[in-house]
Amino acid sequence: MSERSERAAASFAGGLNCAQAVAAAFAGDCGIEESVIRRLACGFGGGLSHTDRTCGAVSGGVLVLGLARGTAVVGDREGKERCYVAVREFLDRFSARHGSVDCTPLLGFDLSDPVQIDAARTAGAFSDRCSGYVRDAVEIVEEILEER
Repeated sequence: MSERSERAAASFAGGLNCAQAVAAAFAGDCGIEESVIRRLACGFGGGLSHTDRTCGAVSGGVLVLGLARGTAVVGDREGKERCYVAVREFLDRFSARHGSVDCTPLLGFDLSDPVQIDAARTAGAFSDRCSGYVRDAVEIVEEILEER
């Protein structure tokens, strides 16, 4: 486990959501203040704001890859594709480790259902499972950034 992934897991345990924890771990590398990247990532947590979609740790990783490998140039197809390749690689690796990139299969609870959110909290699913997803998302992003 990397120091950055441990820091992200500690941030998650300290109250950041999964997307914020992953993205904030790379704030300095992306040249963005941590408070700004936390706000950018906030709505991605909990499976896209408890709508039971993509895991927030995954979304945070995608955000970082976009900042690190994306383009802001209108019409830059090569730049977009470079980012898309990195993101697809990230999604493939995360899914290979965990079987999915979506919250319900990962967590075992439907985050669009408030009753199941409470059940997940009671069962300790967020601390038991999501902290590992946060760590892994950070480590996979690190690997991809080192490779490219």
